[in-house]
Amino acid sequence: MGEAQDCIPQKGGAMTISFFMKAAGCTMVVMGTSGYGAFLAGNYRNRLVLLEQLRQMIFLLKGQIIYANAPLPEAFEAVGQRTKGELAELFMQVAERLNGQQGEPFFQIWQEEIKKLSGSKGFTKEDRQCLTALGEHLGFLDRDMQERNLLLYLEQLDLTIGGLRSHKEERCRLYTSLGVMGGLFLAVMLL
Repeated sequence: MGEAQDCIPQKGGAMTISFFMKAAGCTMVVMGTSGYGAFLAGNYRNRLVLLEQLRQMIFLLKGQIIYANAPLPEAFEAVGQRTKGELAELFMQVAERLNGQQGEPFFQIWQEEIKKLSGSKGFTKEDRQCLTALGEHLGFLDRDMQERNLLLYLEQLDLTIGGLRSHKEERCRLYTSLGVMGGLFLAVMLL
């Protein structure tokens, strides 16, 4: 009879397993939301880095067009070779398509290559729209107009970068804190 009682689960044992299952679930929720907060903070930082790199590349492009008097395919290729990353790939792809173009206008090539960049981490829809708009005035205007267009885009970039820099610490802290606090709130609700 003593052996039969050992096979029957005890009430306290079931409660212990239930508690550990809830604790494991709550831990996973907190870890998941904390990870998402860290992901958002990382995207914010990545956007800032990408825009700073783009700013440098536009300065280089301006120099190639205005001072080196290079045609667009050559200017894009030179800038793409001097830099690294997905933006360098963008510039190299544009240069390659311009060199082998079959009568396509520059803006169409630029627009198609920007659309390929849409999977990029960090760039927002507005960033891609501004970058697409930059290509509207390159290639068919005289050098002075191209320079003005590039300078206008650089001013817009400077404003965006300045705003991102000034809010970087608080936004990143906010995203990570909200991730952790949101996870804790959900964990309490689940218990």
